[in-house]
Amino acid sequence: MIAILGAMQEEITPILEMVGEYKTVQYANNKFYLANYKGKELVIAYSKIGKVNAAITATLMVEKFKASKLLFTGVAGSLDESLKIGDMLYATSLVQHDLDITAFGHPYGYVPGTSIFVKSDVGLNELAKKIADKKDMGLSAGVIATGDQFICDNEKKAWIKKIFNASATEMEGASVALVCETLGVPFFILRAISDGAGDAAEFDFDKFLQDSASVSAKFILEMVENL
Repeated sequence: MIAILGAMQEEITPILEMVGEYKTVQYANNKFYLANYKGKELVIAYSKIGKVNAAITATLMVEKFKASKLLFTGVAGSLDESLKIGDMLYATSLVQHDLDITAFGHPYGYVPGTSIFVKSDVGLNELAKKIADKKDMGLSAGVIATGDQFICDNEKKAWIKKIFNASATEMEGASVALVCETLGVPFFILRAISDGAGDAAEFDFDKFLQDSASVSAKFILEMVENL
């Protein structure tokens, strides 16, 4: 079973449309969509926005629906000036930028018993690069910083980029990564850049969400075909 997860309905709607037929299972105040796509068993869901919701849904996909791999698709704000709206980025590692117990002498993003950065699966990343090369499309790689904040402030953007050397910011990835690392499930996080995470982020996000999610969905399903 392969899990495909997004944060919002808009991020998985293109996937459900491309899959075609699926069974809906209601569980734990959410909906999980079970499908067979070109011989691969899938469980598809959106978690709702934020780290806690994403962690709950990712855990259920692994523990209840027995997913052995997890692919996350969605949108993110760029922290790197070279990343423009519509560009695609996969996470080499992920970090929680709003995790702060620096008062106890620890670095940002750290709590005892966990690492600051959670690395994604090398094999899945390599598959993504091969698909991008075959399609002759750009695919960047970098650190993705996650927090329960929609970043639309240039000062905050600069701080996250400086502290974590992050390329993009969003609200779910690092929590999904931590779940997968804890449960021993290989994972891949793909984000299409929907905004610049700066002063105009609110406007950009609404304008580009649908197109960005569609691009990511097509890419994720091509990965599924090749797993």
